[in-house]
Amino acid sequence: MINTDICIIGAGPVGLFSVFEAGLLKMRCHLIDTLPQVGGQLSEIYPHKPIYDIPGYPDIKAQELVDRLMEQIAPFDPGFTLGERVETLVTQDDGSYLVGTNDGTIVHAKVVVIAGGLGCFEPRKPEIEGLLDFEGKGVEYMVKNPEHFRDKKVILAGGGDSALDWTIFLSDIAEQVTLIHRGDTFRGAPDSAEKVHELANKGKINLVLQSNLLSVSGNGHLKKVSYLGRDKVTVSQETDYLIPLFGLSPKLGPIGNWGLNIDKSAIEVNTFDYSTNIERIYAIGDINTYPGKLKLILCGFHEAALMVQSAFKHVYPDQKLSFKYTTVYGVNAF
Repeated sequence: MINTDICIIGAGPVGLFSVFEAGLLKMRCHLIDTLPQVGGQLSEIYPHKPIYDIPGYPDIKAQELVDRLMEQIAPFDPGFTLGERVETLVTQDDGSYLVGTNDGTIVHAKVVVIAGGLGCFEPRKPEIEGLLDFEGKGVEYMVKNPEHFRDKKVILAGGGDSALDWTIFLSDIAEQVTLIHRGDTFRGAPDSAEKVHELANKGKINLVLQSNLLSVSGNGHLKKVSYLGRDKVTVSQETDYLIPLFGLSPKLGPIGNWGLNIDKSAIEVNTFDYSTNIERIYAIGDINTYPGKLKLILCGFHEAALMVQSAFKHVYPDQKLSFKYTTVYGVNAF
């Protein structure tokens, strides 16, 4: 059995930063993640994707952010159980918990923090003819290594931040980049949308608006993508790759059966300390929901900072928290 102060379910950026905040208050953490490496979506789905809203970094690659977070928490020596899914939660007489995984690992913790991002996630797939036949053969749902698309013809589809960011990034790598979007305005950041329009005006990308994917075809590997254009005429375009970026479909998995208050696959929390309806269980990051919720990494960092202040009373019930500054590691928290 692994004994710790806080068991963090999810080793994405918000879970990792929680280790730092908890460490400043002399609380030890153990993290569990179903993925085989730390970093969550950042490492698994888009490690080379640039991120623009981390304070102090005009832009930083997703994997670099994970690496920096790991460097930041190293002094606090957290424990990790990777490649295992949390399945059971058993309350002990003293209010602590036994957290069990599908591989038989048991973690005893005074506090449980759910920082599982979107939970057990999978890409949303457009309902177009032939799509499943070409998965891994020209149809990709994420960009793990941009160099894979160097000097290739690439069609991206979507209207959110991922579609915009990868269109911008791949415009300097691929031979030809086309972005297809069913609307004429984007859901992503206005600055990114402006950059995409500028690239289109300069002829560096093809921007196809008010259009819908219809089908994909090829001979062993993707060769063509067909879409219905704004004038209701079907267009077939040759390409090497299609990258549909329509977001992820979140699934809580076994966590959804723990008696937590759930709203549309997200865990409801109290914004005072991001506690759930169950004592000593908190939820932070993309997996939680509350009025005004923004699914941004920096918001998750904020939630982590407030969460550990509340968790402290469960770990050290006889101590009074007097936390004043974070200028050095090992600050005296009480």
